[in-house]
Amino acid sequence: MSIKKVMTIAGSDTSGGAGIQADLKTFQELGVYGMTALTCIVTMDPKDNWHHNVFPIAADVLEKQLETVLSVGIDAMKTGMLGTVELIEIAAKTIDAHKLERVVIDPVMVCKGEDEVLNPETTDAMRELLLPRCLVVTPNLFEAGQLAGMKTPKTVEEMKEAAVKIFDQGAKNVLIKGGSKLQSEENAVDLLYDGKEFRIYESPKYNTTFTHGAGCTYSSAVTAELAKGKSVFEAVEVAKDFIAAAIEQGFRLNEYVGPTWHGAYRGSKSKTEYCEDCAE
Repeated sequence: MSIKKVMTIAGSDTSGGAGIQADLKTFQELGVYGMTALTCIVTMDPKDNWHHNVFPIAADVLEKQLETVLSVGIDAMKTGMLGTVELIEIAAKTIDAHKLERVVIDPVMVCKGEDEVLNPETTDAMRELLLPRCLVVTPNLFEAGQLAGMKTPKTVEEMKEAAVKIFDQGAKNVLIKGGSKLQSEENAVDLLYDGKEFRIYESPKYNTTFTHGAGCTYSSAVTAELAKGKSVFEAVEVAKDFIAAAIEQGFRLNEYVGPTWHGAYRGSKSKTEYCEDCAE
């Protein structure tokens, strides 16, 4: 069995639900081998309502990590939290230098539970340096609004408007993760735009707040499937099923947060189906 290799450039979530921890769990569940380049370490303060503190990793340390991973070779990559313009520039330079094509950009702008953009100046850098270099960009509704230069979309039609604006900035495919946030919709709705057509992906809405790491997990699943040679449409289909199962079986970690359960998708499939996926 040939194992595909995937890299994530992202932050470390000490609580284990998001960031590289979510990425690696998702990669493992979908049968690809994950490698990491850390951009920061995020801790949560149990004495201050789980407030997030972000501790950046030095740029030269990130570069050494990338050198290690890319000496092995990868079949796809994704980014997560890139908290400074310098880190975005390093990611862009890496994509160019190694002619990486299966690139997924998850434009993380806030930590879940926080309501302020980590570094507003990075949004312009993402537009200029990462969107033209990615195969897929996977913003949530807030991030889509920021990238598109418009208010946060609240309807499917506004998601379409944002997707067109983001596509026009260079992204080859735009996957806007609406999920359960579109209150007017009966299902959790995501939208994919490839410059020609819009595709809607739906799953049941689950009455849960245990969604920590959902965005990271979703983009990681897309990346894993692209590494295995799936088309963007096929990769998103698997990723949608994966995140829906993970959210359905999310659980309470403590009084502040509940993560998704990354083993849910495998548990929902037969052993034969799962092993066939891993062997692709």
